[in-house]
Amino acid sequence: MGRKAREIVERAGVNVNQLIEMLKKAYADEWIAFYYYSLLAKLAKGIGSTEIAEQIKKIANDELEHQSELADRIIQLGGEPPRKFEDLVKIANCPYVKVPENTGDLKAVVKAIIEAEGCAIEAYDKILKWLKEVGPDPITFHVIRHILQEEVEHEDLFETILGE
Repeated sequence: MGRKAREIVERAGVNVNQLIEMLKKAYADEWIAFYYYSLLAKLAKGIGSTEIAEQIKKIANDELEHQSELADRIIQLGGEPPRKFEDLVKIANCPYVKVPENTGDLKAVVKAIIEAEGCAIEAYDKILKWLKEVGPDPITFHVIRHILQEEVEHEDLFETILGE
Protein backbone atom coordinates (compact mmCIF):
# COMPACT_ATOMS: atom_id res chain seq x y z
CA MET A 1 0.00 0.00 0.00
CA GLY A 2 1.19 3.49 -0.80
CA ARG A 3 0.51 5.43 2.39
CA LYS A 4 1.61 8.78 0.99
CA ALA A 5 -0.33 8.18 -2.24
CA ARG A 6 -3.50 7.41 -0.29
CA GLU A 7 -2.94 10.44 1.97
CA ILE A 8 -2.62 12.74 -1.04
CA VAL A 9 -5.79 11.39 -2.61
CA GLU A 10 -7.68 11.76 0.70
CA ARG A 11 -6.35 15.29 1.14
CA ALA A 12 -7.72 16.12 -2.31
CA GLY A 13 -11.19 15.30 -0.97
CA VAL A 14 -11.65 11.79 -2.34
CA ASN A 15 -13.31 9.20 -0.12
CA VAL A 16 -10.72 6.51 -0.80
CA ASN A 17 -12.80 3.67 0.63
CA GLN A 18 -15.68 4.58 -1.69
CA LEU A 19 -13.27 4.81 -4.62
CA ILE A 20 -11.82 1.40 -3.80
CA GLU A 21 -15.32 -0.10 -3.81
CA MET A 22 -16.01 1.42 -7.23
CA LEU A 23 -12.71 0.06 -8.52
CA LYS A 24 -13.50 -3.40 -7.12
CA LYS A 25 -16.79 -3.43 -9.03
CA ALA A 26 -14.96 -2.50 -12.23
CA TYR A 27 -12.33 -5.15 -11.45
CA ALA A 28 -15.13 -7.72 -11.18
CA ASP A 29 -16.57 -6.55 -14.50
CA GLU A 30 -13.23 -7.09 -16.23
CA TRP A 31 -12.83 -10.64 -14.93
CA ILE A 32 -16.37 -11.48 -16.00
CA ALA A 33 -15.82 -9.96 -19.44
CA PHE A 34 -12.59 -11.91 -19.82
CA TYR A 35 -14.38 -15.15 -18.95
CA TYR A 36 -17.34 -14.64 -21.26
CA TYR A 37 -15.29 -13.29 -24.16
CA SER A 38 -12.88 -16.22 -23.91
CA LEU A 39 -15.86 -18.57 -23.89
CA LEU A 40 -17.50 -16.87 -26.86
CA ALA A 41 -14.24 -16.98 -28.83
CA LYS A 42 -14.12 -20.76 -28.30
CA LEU A 43 -17.82 -21.36 -29.03
CA ALA A 44 -18.24 -19.11 -32.08
CA LYS A 45 -18.88 -21.17 -35.17
CA GLY A 46 -19.89 -20.75 -38.76
CA ILE A 47 -18.69 -18.78 -41.75
CA GLY A 48 -16.56 -15.86 -40.59
CA SER A 49 -16.28 -17.21 -37.06
CA THR A 50 -12.49 -17.59 -37.17
CA GLU A 51 -11.96 -13.88 -37.83
CA ILE A 52 -14.53 -12.81 -35.27
CA ALA A 53 -13.15 -15.24 -32.68
CA GLU A 54 -9.69 -13.72 -33.17
CA GLN A 55 -11.09 -10.25 -32.46
CA ILE A 56 -12.94 -11.55 -29.40
CA LYS A 57 -9.74 -13.21 -28.09
CA LYS A 58 -7.81 -9.97 -28.51
CA ILE A 59 -10.43 -8.05 -26.57
CA ALA A 60 -10.57 -10.74 -23.88
CA ASN A 61 -6.85 -10.18 -23.37
CA ASP A 62 -7.47 -6.43 -23.11
CA GLU A 63 -10.03 -7.11 -20.38
CA LEU A 64 -7.48 -9.22 -18.52
CA GLU A 65 -5.02 -6.32 -18.75
CA HIS A 66 -7.69 -3.97 -17.40
CA GLN A 67 -8.33 -6.14 -14.34
CA SER A 68 -4.61 -6.11 -13.63
CA GLU A 69 -4.43 -2.31 -13.87
CA LEU A 70 -7.42 -2.01 -11.55
CA ALA A 71 -5.95 -4.51 -9.07
CA ASP A 72 -2.74 -2.48 -8.99
CA ARG A 73 -4.62 0.74 -8.27
CA ILE A 74 -6.82 -0.88 -5.60
CA ILE A 75 -3.70 -2.12 -3.81
CA GLN A 76 -1.91 1.23 -4.20
CA LEU A 77 -4.86 2.88 -2.45
CA GLY A 78 -4.69 0.43 0.44
CA GLY A 79 -7.43 -1.93 -0.67
CA GLU A 80 -7.47 -5.53 -1.75
CA PRO A 81 -9.19 -7.14 -4.74
CA PRO A 82 -11.84 -9.72 -3.86
CA ARG A 83 -10.30 -13.04 -2.83
CA LYS A 84 -13.24 -15.26 -3.75
CA PHE A 85 -14.10 -15.62 -7.41
CA GLU A 86 -17.80 -16.03 -6.64
CA ASP A 87 -17.79 -12.56 -5.06
CA LEU A 88 -17.05 -11.05 -8.46
CA VAL A 89 -20.56 -11.78 -9.75
CA LYS A 90 -22.06 -10.37 -6.54
CA ILE A 91 -20.32 -6.99 -6.79
CA ALA A 92 -20.06 -6.47 -10.56
CA ASN A 93 -21.75 -3.62 -12.40
CA CYS A 94 -22.16 -6.01 -15.35
CA PRO A 95 -22.47 -9.49 -13.82
CA TYR A 96 -22.98 -11.46 -17.03
CA VAL A 97 -22.84 -11.40 -20.80
CA LYS A 98 -25.82 -12.82 -22.66
CA VAL A 99 -24.37 -15.85 -24.40
CA PRO A 100 -26.66 -16.72 -27.31
CA GLU A 101 -28.01 -20.27 -27.37
CA ASN A 102 -26.86 -20.58 -30.97
CA THR A 103 -23.22 -19.51 -31.05
CA GLY A 104 -23.33 -19.94 -34.82
CA ASP A 105 -25.46 -16.80 -34.85
CA LEU A 106 -22.46 -14.52 -35.02
CA LYS A 107 -24.67 -11.45 -35.17
CA ALA A 108 -26.11 -12.37 -31.76
CA VAL A 109 -22.62 -13.06 -30.41
CA VAL A 110 -21.40 -9.66 -31.57
CA LYS A 111 -24.51 -7.94 -30.18
CA ALA A 112 -23.89 -9.57 -26.78
CA ILE A 113 -20.37 -8.15 -26.76
CA ILE A 114 -21.59 -4.70 -27.79
CA GLU A 115 -24.09 -4.78 -24.92
CA ALA A 116 -21.37 -5.80 -22.45
CA GLU A 117 -19.05 -3.07 -23.70
CA GLY A 118 -21.87 -0.55 -23.29
CA CYS A 119 -22.25 -1.56 -19.65
CA ALA A 120 -18.50 -1.15 -19.10
CA ILE A 121 -18.52 2.26 -20.76
CA GLU A 122 -21.31 3.39 -18.43
CA ALA A 123 -19.44 2.09 -15.36
CA TYR A 124 -16.20 3.86 -16.24
CA ASP A 125 -18.00 7.06 -17.19
CA LYS A 126 -19.66 7.00 -13.76
CA ILE A 127 -16.28 6.68 -12.01
CA LEU A 128 -14.79 9.55 -14.03
CA LYS A 129 -17.76 11.82 -13.31
CA TRP A 130 -17.55 10.96 -9.62
CA LEU A 131 -13.84 11.75 -9.53
CA LYS A 132 -14.46 15.11 -11.20
CA GLU A 133 -17.03 15.96 -8.53
CA VAL A 134 -15.19 14.84 -5.40
CA GLY A 135 -11.64 15.90 -6.04
CA PRO A 136 -8.57 15.24 -8.11
CA ASP A 137 -6.91 11.85 -8.21
CA PRO A 138 -4.90 12.07 -11.41
CA ILE A 139 -3.53 8.54 -11.23
CA THR A 140 -6.90 6.84 -10.89
CA PHE A 141 -8.38 9.27 -13.42
CA HIS A 142 -5.67 8.32 -15.94
CA VAL A 143 -6.14 4.57 -15.38
CA ILE A 144 -9.92 4.81 -15.75
CA ARG A 145 -9.73 7.13 -18.76
CA HIS A 146 -7.32 4.74 -20.47
CA ILE A 147 -9.59 1.75 -19.85
CA LEU A 148 -12.67 3.72 -20.94
CA GLN A 149 -10.94 4.64 -24.20
CA GLU A 150 -10.24 0.97 -24.92
CA GLU A 151 -13.81 -0.03 -24.06
CA VAL A 152 -15.10 2.58 -26.52
CA GLU A 153 -12.72 1.18 -29.16
CA HIS A 154 -14.04 -2.34 -28.49
CA GLU A 155 -17.65 -1.22 -28.86
CA ASP A 156 -16.79 0.60 -32.10
CA LEU A 157 -14.96 -2.43 -33.50
CA PHE A 158 -17.92 -4.74 -32.98
CA GLU A 159 -20.42 -2.18 -34.23
CA THR A 160 -18.28 -1.94 -37.37
CA ILE A 161 -18.30 -5.73 -37.70
CA LEU A 162 -22.11 -5.56 -37.57
CA GLY A 163 -22.11 -2.81 -40.16
CA GLU A 164 -23.53 -0.23 -37.79
